[in-house]
Amino acid sequence: MNRGSESDTYRLLIHQVDGTELLLRTEERGLSLPSVEVAKGERVAPQVRKAVKDHWGLETVCLFSASSSQVALSPARYEVLESYGLGDEPPHGCDWFPVQSLSESSFLDREEFRVIRSARDRLESYASGRIPGTFGKPGWLREVFKWVDSEIAALGLRTTGQFRQLNACPTFSLLRLETNGPALWFKAVGEPNLREYPITILLAKHFPAFVPRIIANQKDWNAWLATEVEGTHLDSSSPFDRWAAVARTLADLQIASYGQTLNLIDAGSRDLRVSSLVGLVDPFLEVMAELMEQQTQVSPSPLCRSELLELGARLEAALSEFGIYGIPDTLGHLDFNPGNILISGDRCVFLDWAEASVGPPCVTFQFLLEHLRQLRVPDRFFEPGLALAYIERWRFLVDPEAMSAAIAAVPLIALFTYAVAGNSWREAARLRHPSSAGHLRSLARRMKREADALEERKALCLC
Repeated sequence: MNRGSESDTYRLLIHQVDGTELLLRTEERGLSLPSVEVAKGERVAPQVRKAVKDHWGLETVCLFSASSSQVALSPARYEVLESYGLGDEPPHGCDWFPVQSLSESSFLDREEFRVIRSARDRLESYASGRIPGTFGKPGWLREVFKWVDSEIAALGLRTTGQFRQLNACPTFSLLRLETNGPALWFKAVGEPNLREYPITILLAKHFPAFVPRIIANQKDWNAWLATEVEGTHLDSSSPFDRWAAVARTLADLQIASYGQTLNLIDAGSRDLRVSSLVGLVDPFLEVMAELMEQQTQVSPSPLCRSELLELGARLEAALSEFGIYGIPDTLGHLDFNPGNILISGDRCVFLDWAEASVGPPCVTFQFLLEHLRQLRVPDRFFEPGLALAYIERWRFLVDPEAMSAAIAAVPLIALFTYAVAGNSWREAARLRHPSSAGHLRSLARRMKREADALEERKALCLC
């Protein structure tokens, strides 16, 4: 299969017997790694596993990606896998070779041997624990299945051995496991998303109606096991009542989190409370001033320091108004996109809390509006109706007029929150990269436009 520029070639290091044997293509001229084509822009692990099953009849699990020292010269990528059907017969034209018996001169492409040797060192390091990598060592899948079966036995469940692997990384894993009952999801996280583990456990404990049910967790792996949630994601054809259900449920979760903010921050949620955001205005805009002065392009025009000072004053004023309005800091989700929302009837469940935060609640609502605009042609009913659905839930805690005013100001605050939540603006190395610097300048210009639009709306209200 050749998809040209729409695909990437992956050369496969398929091991068995605890990583000591490797599957290689055998030709008269020498040995080579089997390879497959993988569509760009789609998850690699599911595609690779399916191709290996279809082409060679082997059941495998992906361990990690390997690299070549000649990346610039070769379009090939490398994926390390384990065949977990012990004693698998080699496919036609291939054979299993002890890794220790291989030599560079045996290969058609000697770079493949160097990748094999490097991958072997990594396998040994993961297996010995010299470097972190629970899900990069041979045999890890058997350990996971053993643990899962021990945890679900009391529920009358057992795994069938069938699974989908969505990601492959030594410190991160996402599996859908089939059982004799409902399907389960196993997820484990590593850096830079370690915070997702304690946050997820806390949310499941205190707000179980809004997240998948967690059956068990394994601290050593930073992993948890959850029941599959039936439902669908929002898309361009989703009717208003489904979007409104999401807005109402989001408000319900945020109201329920009121009073838990310190616990959420202690668990790893980003501290983006109003008081914290105010303290970031001047440092952020000073960095923006330096980046604007470094801009070499004439268009779009860089913001001058006086414009940035004015933007800072308007940001601080908008943030102070949240306190005046009585808007509390609550749980937020900085990656609140349709893929992280599941809807079944009137019930909504929110997923993937690596980007959990504590701050003004309507910032997350603004992210929902942004995705609505990307998916649907704007109309004069959807957005106001969605805002009403969200505001209505808050009426016993926040005056509706105050929440309406906060939502009017939140496009500016949401942009600022998004900009400062990441650390790129604090990292000198990242700031030297043209794309990172350009992105931050673009965000600052957008903030300026939103600040101007907010002032215009206020002026019209006073007329």
